[in-house]
This record gives sequence, C-alpha cells and structure tokens, in this order.
Amino acid sequence: MKIRSYQGMTPQLGNAVFVDPTAVVLGDVSLGDDCSVWPLVVIRGDMHRIRIGARTSVQDGSVLHITHAGPYNPEGFPLIIGNDVTIGHQAMLHGCTIGDRVLVGMGTMVMDGAVVESDVVIGAGSLVPPGKTLESNFLYVGRPVKKVRPLTEKELSFFTYTAANYVGLKDKHLSEDYANTQ
Repeated sequence: MKIRSYQGMTPQLGNAVFVDPTAVVLGDVSLGDDCSVWPLVVIRGDMHRIRIGARTSVQDGSVLHITHAGPYNPEGFPLIIGNDVTIGHQAMLHGCTIGDRVLVGMGTMVMDGAVVESDVVIGAGSLVPPGKTLESNFLYVGRPVKKVRPLTEKELSFFTYTAANYVGLKDKHLSEDYANTQ
C-alpha cells in the first residue's frame, strides 16, 4: 500500500497528485496540487509533519523524513518544502526547510534544521550540514556545501520550466490505469 495512515494521521493529497505505486507516503504528510512522487520514494511523517508545496517533484529513491521532538531537540524539526521544487534522484531531506523554486541535485543530503531559501541550486552529491542556511539566488556544491556563484537568469528560469515538465509527465502517468491503484 503506498498511502498509509499512522497514529490516526492520513496523508493529504492535493489535486492531480501522482504517487507511484512503489512509493510509500505515511503519516502527517500534505502534498500540494500537481506534486509527483516517483518510484521507490519514502515520505515518512510518523513523528512530525511533512508539508510539500504545489508542483514539487520527488524523484526516484529519495527519502524524506523529519526530526522528532525529544530531550536533545524539544521542538523537533518538521520537513517543509515549497512550490516548484525538483528533488533529484536518491536525495535525502531530513527535518529541514526548502523554499520555493529549488533544485536539489541527485544524491544530495540536507540535514536537520538546515534552511534552503528560495531560488537555490544545490549540486549533485552535496551535503548541507545541520543548521546551515543557503542564501537565495546562488549555486551551492560540495560536502559540505559551499557557495559557488550567483545563479544566471537562465538558471533562475529553469525552476518553473522543470516543475512544469514534471507536471506534464505525471499527468501522462495519471492517465495510465496502474497509477490510480493504491
């Protein structure tokens, strides 16, 4: 089963959301309109909330989780992701905040309490350490990430292009019968 309740919390899906049958979405999770969740993704809102904005695409094999509240972190960290975000294959987002129009490169890890402002590109394989803030309008790469350069106008326009591209692709998948089974 791909959509699972946990402790009385059932994921909430916006309009025209695609969740691949091999993905798992459970607990206190909200997916905005036109989101796509691709094969083998895990979105686990079992000990805190996960909120994902409209037109966000979560690519194959990614893991999205939270930081629970406890003695070392009394409030915990929810996972908050904005609109028009593309999360590359096998990314791991854990208890962080991602703004609007962000590209999270393949294999990137964004850790607890990190904040990625809007209009940011994080290069493939990068590591955003706990509590770090990435400033808008820049490219970041590395393990740990370092600010490399400002984004170009072409790169800034890519965010909405790629989001729209994945909206179109998920619509094609939704038209297939298998995509509508849970």
